[in-house]
Amino acid sequence: MTAVCRVSKKILIGDGQPLAIIAGPCVVENEEIVLRTAEKLKTISDKLELPLIFKSSYKKANRSSADSFVTIGMEKALRILEKVKNLFDLPILTDIHQEGEAKSVAEVSDIIQIPAFLCRQTNLIQAAARTGRALNIKKGQFMAPEDMALVAEKATRLGNPNLLLTERGTSFGYHNLVVDMRGLLIMQALGFPVVFDATHSAQLPGGAGEISGGQPEFAFPLAKAAIATGACAAIFIETHPNPKKALSDSKTQLPLNEMESILQQLKTLHQYICS
Repeated sequence: MTAVCRVSKKILIGDGQPLAIIAGPCVVENEEIVLRTAEKLKTISDKLELPLIFKSSYKKANRSSADSFVTIGMEKALRILEKVKNLFDLPILTDIHQEGEAKSVAEVSDIIQIPAFLCRQTNLIQAAARTGRALNIKKGQFMAPEDMALVAEKATRLGNPNLLLTERGTSFGYHNLVVDMRGLLIMQALGFPVVFDATHSAQLPGGAGEISGGQPEFAFPLAKAAIATGACAAIFIETHPNPKKALSDSKTQLPLNEMESILQQLKTLHQYICS
């Protein structure tokens, strides 16, 4: 086990490293939105000297309703993410939902993400681990943080210790999540860098009928609280040029034009906490 995760030749996440940012739109809607978002985030990260991993899903396989947007097509979406990688020299994070997706996704993605709902799926984790790519495993909303030790072991037993563990809130009754900040320290003690997912932690699952609701006004305060624990190595934020028109998670994504101010404040706080 290691307290540092190597994402690329340039980016390490964990002990002794600057705060890393994992950001991008929830799902690949089209090339224009993805490239526009990536270009803006790249400009901000260069200005603030923050390591950036660009994230977006090629498919949303866990939507509340059968009528919700799912994908523009896996191959088309992956090619757009590959374009981001090559055009802006950014590492990519995207998630898989089936074992058979791991190999083709690994050709593009530097970090393969295991969704929170699927974090106990042994075969899925093992398929991702075998690619040799770094893994970001999201803690299920139904799991205790200490239980992530057994989840992580499914990857490390295959010789892949390059893991991130992500906190994204815990189910609290119906249509609500809370964040127990103790969980970040508990997962850090397992020996892996911890990520805090600020926007999904502000989600109200199923709280808007056929889609999930959200309280995006709490994403930034929660991100600051996570950094204040001293156990947060990276912040995960979904952002969109026009969240109200986003095809997925429109209730929680943060406006792209607010990201520079948000990231500047998070960087300043992280530097203070780590000094």
